[in-house]
Amino acid sequence: MSPARSQGGRSPRRANAVVLSDGFDAVANKNARVLVLGSLPGRVSLEMRQYYAQPRNAFWKLMGQQFNFRADLPYRSRLAELKRNRVALWDVCASAHRPGSLDTSIDTATVRPNDFAVFFSRYKDVGAVFFNGRKAESLYRCLVIPSLPAELRPLTYTLLPSTSPAHATLPFATKLKYWASVRHATET
Repeated sequence: MSPARSQGGRSPRRANAVVLSDGFDAVANKNARVLVLGSLPGRVSLEMRQYYAQPRNAFWKLMGQQFNFRADLPYRSRLAELKRNRVALWDVCASAHRPGSLDTSIDTATVRPNDFAVFFSRYKDVGAVFFNGRKAESLYRCLVIPSLPAELRPLTYTLLPSTSPAHATLPFATKLKYWASVRHATET
């Protein structure tokens, strides 16, 4: 089967094509100190063209509490708050086939990773990468690290509990403690 791209959930032109979901551009500015990585936007995020748009995803609530902004600000304002606080946001996958929104549904064989060599060359102050869940970490370690130039490999990597509503085993207060490491990394 040949891959076809989807834009916000549109159907492929051919019935037998594998639909690839396209990720979003990185959110960053020249002062970024940390990079938070997800795997690939879920269905709601793709439809709304916004990172972490699923209302039950805890990402924006966690970031708001860490950096003292309201989680219900307009989307562009939330992105501006991340940038102001030296946090970059992106996904490991530039595109991949994922029916539904669960990370476990990502077909690893179809993943095209984002170009992290270019990202780290552009944002030279990023020294720490935080993974929003295990899938983002495993995809990055398997598909990105082997292709990074040696001088870009010695970054600090931290796995954080997923903010997805599918991973509700940890209470919010516990996730908040883990995610405080993002704020601390921007202060060093």
